[in-house]
Formats: sequence, C-alpha cells, structure tokens
Amino acid sequence: MIRTVATIVQPGFAPFEFGLACEAFGLDRSNDGIRGFDFRIVAAEPGLVPSNLGFSITVDEDLTFAESADLVVVTPVPRAKWDEPDERVSGVIRRAAARGAWLLSVCSGSFVLAAAGVLDGRRATTHWMYADAMARMYPQIAVDPDVLYVQDGRIITSAGTAAGLDACLHLLRQELGAEATNRIARRMVVPPQRDGGQAQFIDKPLPVAASHSLAPVTDWMLENLRADLSVEQLAARAHMSPRTFARRFKADLGATPAAWLARQRIIHAQRLLERTDLGLDRIAWESGFGSAAVLRQNFARVLGITPTAYRARFRSVAADLPSTG
Repeated sequence: MIRTVATIVQPGFAPFEFGLACEAFGLDRSNDGIRGFDFRIVAAEPGLVPSNLGFSITVDEDLTFAESADLVVVTPVPRAKWDEPDERVSGVIRRAAARGAWLLSVCSGSFVLAAAGVLDGRRATTHWMYADAMARMYPQIAVDPDVLYVQDGRIITSAGTAAGLDACLHLLRQELGAEATNRIARRMVVPPQRDGGQAQFIDKPLPVAASHSLAPVTDWMLENLRADLSVEQLAARAHMSPRTFARRFKADLGATPAAWLARQRIIHAQRLLERTDLGLDRIAWESGFGSAAVLRQNFARVLGITPTAYRARFRSVAADLPSTG
C-alpha cells in the first residue's frame, strides 16, 4: 500500500509535468472519502530550484524522505542533463527499486530512471520525440514509442504531458480502486479510462469535428455494454462504412472499437465489484462478458488479479465513499 510519495525535482524541471504529480498525489481529498498520501517535494539541493520557464520554486526537503517513500515520482529534466545525471538522484532511484518501492516517471523523466539503470532489461516509454534518443543511448531498454505509458513490475514510465496524468490515474486505480479513481478523474475533468496501450497521436492534431462525430456512438456503446456490438453495427450508427469507422475510431480514440469496448467493460465490472453484492455471473452479464469464466480471464489479462480478490481489496473502500447522487 502506498502511503508516502516523494516527487523529485531537479534544476530545469518542467512545471506542467511536475504539477501532474502534485495534482494526482498531493491534494487532500478526505472530504470525498478518499485517503490521501504523505506527499513531499524533494531535491538533491534544497532551496530555490529553477524551472525551464524562468521561475523557481522553493524546495525545503533534501532526498532523505525519498529514501523510504513508497512511491518516488521523477519529473523531466532538460535534455542537456541526460548525459550528466545527478548521482545523488540516481542512487535514491536504485535503492528505491531494490527495496520494492514504486517508481513513476513523467515524459523525459524516464531518462533519469534509465541513467540509474533501473530500466535495464525492461520495457519503457517516453515522449515520442525522444524515443529514438533513448533507444540509442540505452539499447538494453525495450523502448516503445507508440503508447501512453508502460508498467513493468513496479516501474511506470509515461509519454509527454497529459499521458503522465494517465499513468498517475493508472497507478491510483491499482491503489484506490476504480470508483475512487473515477471520482478523482471527474474532479480533474479528465477521462479515467485511457489505457497505456493507446497511441501517442504523433502524426497530426485531430480535427475537432472528428472527436465530436463519434461521441453519440461511444455514449451508446457505454449504455449497451451487455450487447454483442459488431463494427458493422457501430459503423451503421455512425453512418459510415465499417472500414472508415474503424479507421476513424482508432485515430480519434487511440484504440480499436473492440479494445476500447473491452476496457469499458472491465471498468464497469470493477465498479460493480466495488459497489454491489452481485455475484460474478450477474456482473459478467451486466458488463458484457457473458460468463464468470470470461470475466475472470479478462481480469487476469488486464489487471493481473481475480475478480474475487479485487472485490476483497476494494469493496469496503468504495462503500465508504460519499454519494454523488
């Protein structure tokens, strides 16, 4: 269980990515019935730490707290520092990995983890602009440039900007459950369901019209999770050919219709396990999996846990959350 979180900042840090860690792990959400974390910002040299945008923040604590934190978050560093890592920070990261703590990097913060050697032999990601550089500098790392985030064991690396928030929500979902994490995402006004396997959308910005055009279809999909939804059926609702619909859906949402639907079914099953006493067969039917066996298979594949174990871990937490109705 994560109780303590240390976010390491270094000179030239990126304020937006730093802010993501503060938003995800640093806010007091006790009024929403969501437990918080002992969250602290640390630096190798306490005092004024300059950002990459011309202003500085005052950091009061050195790296001592990070030596025992359950989660260590690493924010981006300037490209000029990739070849000159701070050994004090690298040492903290290596020791955190050795003692089984969680490590999470945002954007080019993955280079800090790579320099510490904790990504060797692992799969990882970073911002697509820097993926080739990481692959060249660290050939022992399996760099995947086409995803939002990667979890390999207790190490999570993420792509640029908002993908870091997706990675934080991914970890929060494992720690707090789907219901609490969805509540956090709603307060942030961000979608809680983006998977790490979705694309980074590196080709070109999406036209606004494309995003709006599929909203009625995805809303209808969410209302009909129990149905056997084919691409042909969905394309007809969108008034497109199946090929055009599949291509537009992947470009707009970063996943195939089948993959996106499967993820929504998992999320719905998570919430039912947390907030109801329904049996597995009924939850499987409500979620569109058909049978408890298929539900178990999907839970094991996506979450690495059985539905029964998931319920045992998160049922009481969700039951204690205040109503939003």
